[in-house]
Amino acid sequence: MAFATPKTLRNMTMYQVFIRNFSEEGTFGKVAEGLDNIKALGVDIIWLMPIHPIGKIARKGTLGSPYAISDYRAVNPGFGTLEDFKALVAAIHKRGMKCIIDVVYNHTSPDSVLSKEHPEWFYHKEDGSFGNRVGDWTDIIDLDYSNKELWDYQIETLKMWAEIVDGFRCDVAPLIPLAFWLKARQEVEQVRPGCIWLSESVEPEFITYMRGRGITALSDGEIYQAFDLCYDYDVYGKFRAYLSGKGTLREYAEAINRQEYTYPENFVKLRFLENHDQTRAAFLIPDQGALASWTAFTFFQKGMPLVYAGQEWMIKHTPSLFDKDTVEFPIFGVTMWLFDLIRKLADIRRDPLFADSVYQVRAQEERFLVATHEKGDRKALGVFPIAPSNGAGYVEVGFPDGVYTNLLNGDQVEVFRGGVSCDGQPIILLI
Repeated sequence: MAFATPKTLRNMTMYQVFIRNFSEEGTFGKVAEGLDNIKALGVDIIWLMPIHPIGKIARKGTLGSPYAISDYRAVNPGFGTLEDFKALVAAIHKRGMKCIIDVVYNHTSPDSVLSKEHPEWFYHKEDGSFGNRVGDWTDIIDLDYSNKELWDYQIETLKMWAEIVDGFRCDVAPLIPLAFWLKARQEVEQVRPGCIWLSESVEPEFITYMRGRGITALSDGEIYQAFDLCYDYDVYGKFRAYLSGKGTLREYAEAINRQEYTYPENFVKLRFLENHDQTRAAFLIPDQGALASWTAFTFFQKGMPLVYAGQEWMIKHTPSLFDKDTVEFPIFGVTMWLFDLIRKLADIRRDPLFADSVYQVRAQEERFLVATHEKGDRKALGVFPIAPSNGAGYVEVGFPDGVYTNLLNGDQVEVFRGGVSCDGQPIILLI
């Protein structure tokens, strides 16, 4: 684990923005216009997906993936100018939020600045041509980190952006040598003390697949040495398996509990129901009661919750990465129940207990998730009925008997002989 990682990151909420699809105009300025709504959601950190120009050769779709970058040191002219970007970051800071940007250091577009100026910094196939090591990533070519000159260039680039932003979300970070990330973090810290580092850690199956081909693929345990946050792909597969009927709720809960003793004591997981690579939560979980419970559970977990722009409005369509595909945000004030729930959850998790506790989860009857945070004489209890149309019932909770206030709706909840009567709504109690 990065020794300097503060546990208080667990009190924060992150919001992901794909600039192209955030508005019809797809500009930095239009994101700035939406900042008050984002702030009202309870957001602390805004993650901007790649802001850089996109390559033209081998593009997927009409506009190309933002992860096929042609120039790490420039901004996408379709989004605006560098000054427009700086104005957006200043507006984020003015509202008391932080801004992190995507770092895509495993690869570039085939026609990138680096491929032209430094072809020796790239992976080459046996015939000497550029290539990549993951077959379906046909719009990119891989960098080769055996070149230490590449390290210097990439770190200098990070330091340049660290003059403006508060941190980085690093795309497929496990495919890049750990020593590079350790050096990068040390040097960037001199420019941006307290810089936030988020790793897109990868699925267990992907790690073993890449290692089987002799390719660097860092585990979460390794990547935590340089990063503050990692994705929770180590448990996401169990979540999807439960939703599809191929796995059990108990298996999912057990996978979460393993994190508590597998990772260092100050580990921070990025908790999400959706992101730009995954299906929208409202599509996966069409039952609104179940969606409310899963959302509440995500925010109750130890770590930092992520909201992908549109999730708060129950948008079901996952925006394309390769074409213009604007998120159809509703008029503010309409259908706000999930927005209001997220805002309340973001406020609840600011309690210091959620930053520093022993966390446990268990499944009951494949219908309820019961979770607790404990530290000294303080305890938080969460009961989450996640089975559609089957969320009412008696739940054993192991919480002190008494009458408490459900922090989600203000209702009085009685704990009697170690159990509660759940009416189908999620419950969060705090003592």
